[in-house]
Amino acid sequence: MPDPAEKLPRQLGLLSATAVLIGSTIGSGIFRSPAGIAAKVPGALPLLSVWVAGGFFALCGALTLAEIAGAFPQTGGVYVFLREAWGRGTAFLFGWAELVVIRAASYGAISTTFAEYFFRVLGYDPSVAPTSTYVHWVAAVAIAITATLNILGLRWGSLVQNLTTAAKYGGLLFIIVLALAIGLPQSGGHFTPLLPEGSFHLGAFGLALVSVLWAYDGWEDVTFVAGEVRDPRRVMPRAIIMGTLAVVSIYLLANVAYLSVLDVQGIAHSKLVAAEVAQRLIGPVGVVFVSVTVMLSTFGTLNGSILTSPRIFFAMADDRLLFSAFGRVHPRYRTPSRAIVLSACLGVVFVLFLPFEDLADTFVTAIVPFLALAVLGVFRLRMRADYDPPFRVPGYPLVPLLFVASTAALLLNAIIDPTSRVWTLIVLGIVLLGVPVYAFTVGRNVSGS
Repeated sequence: MPDPAEKLPRQLGLLSATAVLIGSTIGSGIFRSPAGIAAKVPGALPLLSVWVAGGFFALCGALTLAEIAGAFPQTGGVYVFLREAWGRGTAFLFGWAELVVIRAASYGAISTTFAEYFFRVLGYDPSVAPTSTYVHWVAAVAIAITATLNILGLRWGSLVQNLTTAAKYGGLLFIIVLALAIGLPQSGGHFTPLLPEGSFHLGAFGLALVSVLWAYDGWEDVTFVAGEVRDPRRVMPRAIIMGTLAVVSIYLLANVAYLSVLDVQGIAHSKLVAAEVAQRLIGPVGVVFVSVTVMLSTFGTLNGSILTSPRIFFAMADDRLLFSAFGRVHPRYRTPSRAIVLSACLGVVFVLFLPFEDLADTFVTAIVPFLALAVLGVFRLRMRADYDPPFRVPGYPLVPLLFVASTAALLLNAIIDPTSRVWTLIVLGIVLLGVPVYAFTVGRNVSGS
């Protein structure tokens, strides 16, 4: 079958590809999720441990996909990996989940945080009506703007990504330096007691890990544009590994910085923790700085997601698993414009009707099984005679197995826990609806998938 990358020019180098990964990952999670995570694991050691665990599992997954991405540097990324390892049926199910749940929920969660910080910069409380209603509309506008930028050309989308990635990484580093240089000497840190009584329960730790993985998610997004990366067999593995390590490092430092200024209870009760930290350190100007940083961060993440994920629908259309119209390239801008419009419209619908927490949890619950299958696919792919990756995951087979085991435990925990069971089963049920959809539509003309 033809590679859709034949119709999309290869324009991204190592720097831009790494920026796509970092920019797609560092978004709202590190600024918004710490409160909910601290509430579930209210102790310094459990709090830091869950971020270390999430980073470790993300790195295990990233190392494995770095191998597969080097072997199959095609537009669609994870979709292609699933197709090559498990067949068209599994690839379709991933595309279905991305279409009806994953990507729209992701756009909604990211753009909601952008809008909240936008109003904070203007001096309004985003949690108070009527501003709380306006948040949804501003988030919808942000999705529309980033979609338009990416329709106008990969170079524009890539430029926005490079600039916002540099701004957000630099801004987060500045907050970390301030907290460690000013906050830590003043407070002595809030790292004791390390393990307060009742601060660790396995079930709560697992639910906290869901939120952490939401913050870390994005390391796989760069694979979606592999068909537009120059020298992809060399660049893709390096971009995935370098980018993931950069994200894990700054996330761990950020949490140490937060604990240098606020105690765990303070973090748990601070909806916008980075702004709270900056306000305590340098006053109102710090709040403005952090708010602008988070605005740039989430706008960049939204841009990165809209830059990458529509390539899944583009690849599906090229494989005749989605309407052919979504596989067309804009004649002037050389972008998958119709696929971008499709994903943006779905994101707008989600952001207008669902709150942030449901959006974030929906995204993680739906994508985790497919990331596990993609990583597990390395075992099947290594049995193929034509499989020739330029990089092989170190620690094989333990590293991919650790990632798969962690995702399985995470999903099982979400199903067992009564507070998340119903929503988890609803999301998984929507994903599994793709099975009969495939069987009675595009799958009827396919054998042996």
